[in-house]
Amino acid sequence: MADQKEQQPMRVDTALVKELAELLSANELTEIEVEDGDRKIKVKREGAPVMAYAPASAHAAPSALAAAPVASAEPAAVAAPIDAIKSPMVGTAYLSPEPGAKPFVAPGQSVKAGDTLLIIEAMKVMNPITAPKGGKVAQILIGDAQPVEFDQPLVVIE
Repeated sequence: MADQKEQQPMRVDTALVKELAELLSANELTEIEVEDGDRKIKVKREGAPVMAYAPASAHAAPSALAAAPVASAEPAAVAAPIDAIKSPMVGTAYLSPEPGAKPFVAPGQSVKAGDTLLIIEAMKVMNPITAPKGGKVAQILIGDAQPVEFDQPLVVIE
């Protein structure tokens, strides 16, 4: 009887796998895992395409492979200042404390060390991102309610 169990193929809920893949794509995630009793499903995407700027590649045609390096090279040059404050986690960045409220900071605004620049929601926890030094906000490199990756540049303070 044990041999019969081992020989039976595993039944996979393809609708669930498809739904998980769509969740990955819609939320710009690299991996998602679901467990239900003894059943475990893990869907994973390659890391490199996720790290590319998704809005630019989403509009591109099948020739995106040729266009992607050019498209991602320009934003990387603009969005990767050495002194940029980077995301310490993966999550969703919010520029204001609540929808419709005034943003924490704006370009040109002076800040001091410890001032909240934005918040990142990760696993339903709001994590404040604070200024490590005083200065003037030169650039905000992300949009409100935008998914962010670990080590992604967020804000530049001069």
